[in-house]
Amino acid sequence: MHKITLIPGDGIGPEVTGSTVKILEAAGFKVEWEVVNAGSEVFEKTGVLVPDEVFQSIERNKIALKGPIATPIGKGFRSINVQLRKKYDLYSNIREVKNIPGVKSKYENVDLVIFRENTEGLYIGIEEMQDEDTAVAKKVVTRKGSMRIAKSAFEYAVQQGKTKVAAVHKANILKLADGLFLDCVREVAKDYPNIELSEVIVDNMCMQMVMNPSQFEVIVAPNLYGDLLSDLAAGLVGGLGLVPGANIGNDIAIFEAVHGSAPDIAGKDLANPIAVLLCAVHMMKFLGDFDRAELVFRAIIEVMEDGKHLTRDMGGNATTTEITQAIIDKINHIKSFSSRIVK
Repeated sequence: MHKITLIPGDGIGPEVTGSTVKILEAAGFKVEWEVVNAGSEVFEKTGVLVPDEVFQSIERNKIALKGPIATPIGKGFRSINVQLRKKYDLYSNIREVKNIPGVKSKYENVDLVIFRENTEGLYIGIEEMQDEDTAVAKKVVTRKGSMRIAKSAFEYAVQQGKTKVAAVHKANILKLADGLFLDCVREVAKDYPNIELSEVIVDNMCMQMVMNPSQFEVIVAPNLYGDLLSDLAAGLVGGLGLVPGANIGNDIAIFEAVHGSAPDIAGKDLANPIAVLLCAVHMMKFLGDFDRAELVFRAIIEVMEDGKHLTRDMGGNATTTEITQAIIDKINHIKSFSSRIVK
């Protein structure tokens, strides 16, 4: 029995996380959810974006599943996602991007993973007004941060049978900061002689991903570049509603939807739960429950292939309730024919 922190989030968050909880229960995933919340709605009620109980729960359980969270717009408010990543040193942001059957896309055979350094770069948020007309932001790159994200990417490549890692940089201009990052990736690559390393300048990477994304398997990038490339890659396969995200450190892992809270459709039973559900699939693999992860993923794929229960963002007319039930029905059907899954 796993004990996992569940942070429903804002807007559509409670709907898509609620859908995910029902589907994992149908799959037989043994879990005790500890539900806490953070974000704009919590702030409106309490004046606090992230209550202490959220931190305490994450620190107790070490694993969290998080829905989309909105940060109030205004001076002095820092992204909750960035705050959690920094607080728990969740240095590895992982986005798995691949084609899903049934979802229209101009691209075929997209199957790549982006490893984004999650704690450094411009996102450290150190800024100052040098004078009334000049704002300065600092970009920080360290050997420690660069080495560990590079190692995470190469280790993943070996574990998943991948043969290529692409390192993204702008070392032709930022010779010290991006130069250090690139040197660290090269150093790590020496320990993995069977993995081909390519070095791609970030602007060229954007073009190459749009022209031929299937040429890439594993991508490792500094924080800002990884953020931009992750969203670009999601657009190649249908959008952020179909791409899971994970933030992993040495002791704590938070699996999160990377799409927004979509307040315009909140409470209308229109939200697409697939991204959060795929996060949960990643989480189950992380926890070693590969059979149930495979079961849920297979059910998702078969429902998408059927095309009868797709939400509006995927070109269908199904409600959140309907796609949730369709996936549960598919899970039950698969279980009835599989001896590998414990009933």
